[in-house]
Amino acid sequence: MEWTEIQIRIPTADTDEAAAIANMIVPYGIYIEDYSDLEQGAREIAHIDLIDEDLLKRDRTVTCIHIYIDPQENPTEAIAFLRERYAAVGISSEVVAGTVSEQDWANQWKQYFKPMAVGDRLLICPTWEETDNPDGRLVLSIDPGMAFGTGGHDTTRMVLEAMQPHLTADSAVLDVGCGSGILSIAALLLGAKTATGVDIDALAVKTAIENGELNGMCAPRYTILEGDLVDKISGEYDVVLANIVADAIKLLSPAIPKFLKSNGIYIVSGIIAERGEEVETCLTECRFTVTERHEHGGWLCFVCRKD
Repeated sequence: MEWTEIQIRIPTADTDEAAAIANMIVPYGIYIEDYSDLEQGAREIAHIDLIDEDLLKRDRTVTCIHIYIDPQENPTEAIAFLRERYAAVGISSEVVAGTVSEQDWANQWKQYFKPMAVGDRLLICPTWEETDNPDGRLVLSIDPGMAFGTGGHDTTRMVLEAMQPHLTADSAVLDVGCGSGILSIAALLLGAKTATGVDIDALAVKTAIENGELNGMCAPRYTILEGDLVDKISGEYDVVLANIVADAIKLLSPAIPKFLKSNGIYIVSGIIAERGEEVETCLTECRFTVTERHEHGGWLCFVCRKD
C-alpha cells in the first residue's frame, strides 16, 4: 500500500512556523525544500561553487514542506488540520496530496476508521459503518469529509473527554474552529442546551452543517457560522472550546473572557507539549486558571476557569 505524500507550499518567510505545525502531523520528521539561501548553503555545507542551473531557477520566495502519511492513517484529517491551522495563524498555504489523486486518498483511509468509544458515554461512528453498541452509548455519526475532526486525533479526543463532566442541561457551548462540527454535536448529545460553532474555512462550515443534520441537530439549538470569533459571535457561554494550535490559542484567548460566563469553562487543545508552559503563561495573563491538564501522544489539553 502506498503512503500519501502531502506537499505544503508556503512563503519562505513563514518556513519555521509552518514546519512546526507540519511536524505536529507526523512523529518521524518532515522534508523541507527551501532554496532561499542556495548559494550560501552550497558553499558552507556542500563545499561547492558550481550549482545546477535548474536549481538556480527555483523560486526563492516559496518553501515546499513534504510529509508522508502511513496508509493506515487518515490523510483527509491531516490535510484539513494543516489548512485550518495555517489559516488560523495567518500563513498563506497550498496543501495538496502529492502521490495519489485526491479522490483516491479521500476514500482509501475509510477502511481504518472504525467506531470508537470516547470517555464514558460517547461512541463515534463513521456514517459508512454499522453501529454495534452493546453498552448503550450516545452515538455520534460523523463524515469528516475535508474538515478536521473524526475523534481519532489525540487533540480532539482529549476535548471530548474533558468536556463531558462540565456539561449540564443548561449549558451553552461555543466551539471556535469547529472543523467537522464533532465537538459541538457531541456537546448536544451529552445534554448541552445549545452549541454554536464558528470556522473561517467555508468547507469546514459546510461539513459541520451536514454532520449536524446527520445527527438530527439544527438551528437554533445547533448553529454553525463562517468567520472568526470577533466578527460573528455575541453573547456569553458556559463552555468555550478551542481545539486549534498554540499560536492561535495565544492570539484568541484575550478575547474569550467577554464571551464566557462568570463560572464558565474554557477548554483549549492542539498544544504540543513543548509549548505548554508558554500557553499556560498566556492563559494566566488573560486571567484564567488552569484547573485540569490532560496529556496524550505529546499533546496537551487545558481546562480553565476565569479568575
